[in-house]
Amino acid sequence: MIALDTNVLVRFLVEDDAAQHRRAAHLIERADREEIPLLVTDVVLCELVRVLSYSYQVDRQAMIAILRDLLKAKQLLIVSRDVVARAVDAFSTGRGDFADYVLREQARTMGSDSVATFDRALLKEDGFIQP
Repeated sequence: MIALDTNVLVRFLVEDDAAQHRRAAHLIERADREEIPLLVTDVVLCELVRVLSYSYQVDRQAMIAILRDLLKAKQLLIVSRDVVARAVDAFSTGRGDFADYVLREQARTMGSDSVATFDRALLKEDGFIQP
């Protein structure tokens, strides 16, 4: 198993550096061919959304499509696949950042019924409360 850093996924997806894109694509193709799982953590996915949204101006709908494609990729071992899938669904209809929904879904998995936040937009959604 090989864990992927955010920058490898970014280079693979945006293709803004040809040499790094080729290396990332080669790694992913080799992992697929040799059935080597590529580990992707929740932190990497949160960073990925942040980088693509702010540095590359990827809009929310395109970001949701990218996340759903990553969830379907057989060579990727998403650490908390169910948590991430629920977070993607919430991100697709909610007002918060992707990381907010990952946090809420992780908290729910651990038995918490709410996340304390000062984010007013999130306070209108289930599972978020004022401190």
